Amino acid sequence: MLTLYDFLDSGNGYKVRLALRELGTPFVYREMNILRGETHEPWFLAKNPAGEIPVLELADGTCLRESTAILFHMAEGTHLLPTDRMLRTRVLEWMCFEQTHVDGVISRARFRRRFPDAIATRAEEFDAWWTEGKRALAVLEEQLSRAQYLVGAAFSIADICLFAYVHRASEAGFDMQPYRAIRAWCERIQSRPSFIPLDRSPP
Repeated sequence: MLTLYDFLDSGNGYKVRLALRELGTPFVYREMNILRGETHEPWFLAKNPAGEIPVLELADGTCLRESTAILFHMAEGTHLLPTDRMLRTRVLEWMCFEQTHVDGVISRARFRRRFPDAIATRAEEFDAWWTEGKRALAVLEEQLSRAQYLVGAAFSIADICLFAYVHRASEAGFDMQPYRAIRAWCERIQSRPSFIPLDRSPP
C-alpha cells in the first residue's frame, strides 16, 4: 500500500491526490502540519531531507519526493501520460512552466494570504506576484482557448499539475472572471468522476 504524506491545504500535495484518485490507486493518507514544523521532525527528514511535502512512500519503503517527479512516476504507462515523444515533451514543458510561473508565484501569494502569520510579507511582494501571475494566466488562457486540455486532446498530468493552484487563484487575490477558457477547463476537471476537492481528506 502507498502512503502519502501531505498537508491538506497544499496544492502540491493535491496534485498527487488527484492523480491517485484518477488512476484508482488505493493509498493511506497521513496529514503533516507544516505550520507546526512536523515535516522537520527526524523521522520525516529520513524520508525527505528537505523537510517538505508531498512524499509518496511506496510499499517497499522507497520514498518519492517533489510533486512533478511523483506525477511522472505514477503516470508512466497510464492514460495520464502520452506515449508520443513530442506530446510527452509538451507535458514536461507545461509542468516546468507551472513550477516557475505558478507554484513560485500564485501559490506563494495564496499561502501568504491564507496564513498571514506564518511568514511576514511586504505589499510589494504581493504586487510582484500578481503582475507575474497575470502573465502566467494569460498564457494558460491563450492555450485553453484553442484546446480542451493542455496537451493534445486528452486529460494528462499537465492538467493536474496546473489545475491544483490555478483553480484556487482567487484565494491568491486574482480576479478569474476575465479568464473564460481557464474557468471552463476547471469545470471540465471538476466534473470528472475521480475529482476530489482540495480541502477534503481522502478517500
